[in-house]
Amino acid sequence: MEPELRHYLVNQRVEFVFNPPSAPHHGGVWEREIRSVKHGLRVSLGQQTVTEATLRTVLCEVEGILNSKPLSYVSSDARDLDPITPNILLMGRHDTSLPQVVYPADQLLSQKRWRHSQVLADFWTHFIKSYLPDMQLRSKWQKPRVNIQEGDVVMIVDNQSIRAQWPVGRVTQTHPGQDGHVRTATVTVKNKDYTRAVAKLVPLPECPVDPNDT
Repeated sequence: MEPELRHYLVNQRVEFVFNPPSAPHHGGVWEREIRSVKHGLRVSLGQQTVTEATLRTVLCEVEGILNSKPLSYVSSDARDLDPITPNILLMGRHDTSLPQVVYPADQLLSQKRWRHSQVLADFWTHFIKSYLPDMQLRSKWQKPRVNIQEGDVVMIVDNQSIRAQWPVGRVTQTHPGQDGHVRTATVTVKNKDYTRAVAKLVPLPECPVDPNDT
């Protein structure tokens, strides 16, 4: 950052806390929303190559669907008020759809592209088949685990290389959270320090050394 900006943030007591590399799940809510946007684009576009205008239209449609999610409890009683959604806070209404546009005859190509983007954005059938089953409770990160401690020998998961070439090092520092659980650790490998999430670290058992061996 620029020195002026850094000095201003220090005066405002702003402190940046960065996620460890290869650990987007540390982002929590915002990373989950990013995943939802990617999922919507993947289902809508697939492997298709579209123009920038079509991509912007599909992005707006995905944005409208994601912002329609309720922020509070949804009652089963039809007499209750509708739940609050981001669209109400942003636009003042639940429905973000606009009236259909009537294109003149000389803009037929734009009309075809617009209809194409509308077909791509209508992915509710895929949403029910692909997305809803993923909302089931998973066992991942639901059970307590023993915290990694300083001095443990671990293997760093590297998706860019084969498993036989994953680096092995020793934990030199742990970074526990407010609840006391260690989710990030610093590993030293050949005099180089790597900060990784514990989900990317594989603890290895240490081999006992026999004092009689030479």
